[in-house]
Amino acid sequence: MKNVTALFALLLACGSGTLKAQNSAKIFNTNSNKQLFAFNFIDNVSFTPQVINVPLINTNPPLNTLTIVQSITEAVAEPAAENGIEKIPATQFKYAMMMDVEVEAVTNSALYNFIDDWYGTHYRMGGTSKKGIDCSAFSGTLLSTIFSFNMPRTAREQYKICEHINKEELMAGDLVFFNTRGGVSHVGVYLTNNHFVHSSSSNGVTISSLDDSYYSRKFIGGGRVNQ
Repeated sequence: MKNVTALFALLLACGSGTLKAQNSAKIFNTNSNKQLFAFNFIDNVSFTPQVINVPLINTNPPLNTLTIVQSITEAVAEPAAENGIEKIPATQFKYAMMMDVEVEAVTNSALYNFIDDWYGTHYRMGGTSKKGIDCSAFSGTLLSTIFSFNMPRTAREQYKICEHINKEELMAGDLVFFNTRGGVSHVGVYLTNNHFVHSSSSNGVTISSLDDSYYSRKFIGGGRVNQ
């Protein structure tokens, strides 16, 4: 199969299975031309095609398409093997695309499964559940569930107990603080590649970038919880 479009259609249409070919294929983020994943077809590789066809929202810049660059000369869909073939977790692939990083950089499956479970939950000031949650309740729930940190309730209290760090020092699980309405008034949890997850008043639980003009202006600093 020499046509890239035809191969992409096959990936979306064939369902879970093993894609077998003589050479290899690579998937890139069309906007940045950054390679996300390479498929080596010397051996059979199990692939779940529907993970490509996920809605990608609130990315900056918007990510609408993928490009498959390939040198495949023959490709056929076969039933997925149950043993010995590594599958690409759908959540890992989805969030790697959203944050414009290689799939291998999204390694904390518990963290991203948690985010996926809460993603899109509406913002509600004072809220603490999936009926609606505010920023500090979300960051506290995430850190408690994934990292076993007991957190104070408000963004200002969370800021006070943290070791304050620069943007360049941020690692996954650190907090990021913002002045959105005076003082420390908004908080999120850092992920990777300048992206953080938070409950925003406009979009609910979502992933945003520190490079976004709004958050760049409002950024106070990072915080690391040492418990």
